[in-house]
Amino acid sequence: MKRKNMYENCNMCPRKCGIDRTAGKRGACGADEKIKIARAALHFWEKPCISGENGSGAVFFLGCQLHCEFCQNKDISDCTAGKTVDAGRLTEIFLELKEQGAYNINLVTPSHFAPSVIEALEDAKRQGMDLPVVYNTGGYDSVDTIKLFEGIVDVYLPDFKYMDENLALRFSGVKNYPDVAKAAIREMVRQQPKAVFDGNDMIKSGVIVRQLLLPGHVKDAMHILSYLHDTYGEKIYISMMSQYTPVRKFVEHTELNRKVTKREYERYIQYAMDIGIENGFIQEGDVAEESFIPEFNGYGV
Repeated sequence: MKRKNMYENCNMCPRKCGIDRTAGKRGACGADEKIKIARAALHFWEKPCISGENGSGAVFFLGCQLHCEFCQNKDISDCTAGKTVDAGRLTEIFLELKEQGAYNINLVTPSHFAPSVIEALEDAKRQGMDLPVVYNTGGYDSVDTIKLFEGIVDVYLPDFKYMDENLALRFSGVKNYPDVAKAAIREMVRQQPKAVFDGNDMIKSGVIVRQLLLPGHVKDAMHILSYLHDTYGEKIYISMMSQYTPVRKFVEHTELNRKVTKREYERYIQYAMDIGIENGFIQEGDVAEESFIPEFNGYGV
């Protein structure tokens, strides 16, 4: 199928809604074919090798194929913020971020706009946009969609949220998350099998998998670390995060009503060390208190 027709029978994510988004219909992601962006600006709260001192050129797309109970960006995932742009304006945004000094172009949850994003990136590259492109995703991605970005994306930054499919169903409404994430990451590593950094320790290509430790679920997080290390060794980097912050009072999922304890995170990191993970990022201090969520008011769009 030609890229421009992918919106007509949309199967861009594993939900495979099959709806005609060109007719204004919205699938599980909450978006029709119109590109909607919540924010486009320098972002300083990614990994040091992505944000650096100047900031990452983050473009936050509205909509998400996952709807995690604990999502801190509900205004984005529920499509209640931001502005509508066309591919031409998106190209301009990429070029403007380069002019602002961004280290890279950071596409945050772009999967459901894949044809438009690729068109805009290709146009921007023709106009001199030579920054690394980061694909920033929740890990619930279609392999076919990821394949479209081969030769375009330099750095893949997926989450691996759950190994237990029952947790995935409880917290994100999809039971097949583990298998989908495994397949998506496998394709990402195929495309970018080795992490490459420049002289300032900024990543130029490769895969960094994020794993957000959830309160009360250290064992599941350990299973993810074990799988990633057994499968990829030091080909990838793993970001082990303790920054989970409760966004509301949970009645059903009561274990989510607190932050991760220091002891839980220590057990998690010790396990990573015990199994031999060397290429990892850890968080120090009470980052849950420091967690920064920018305003999704259409800034930079």
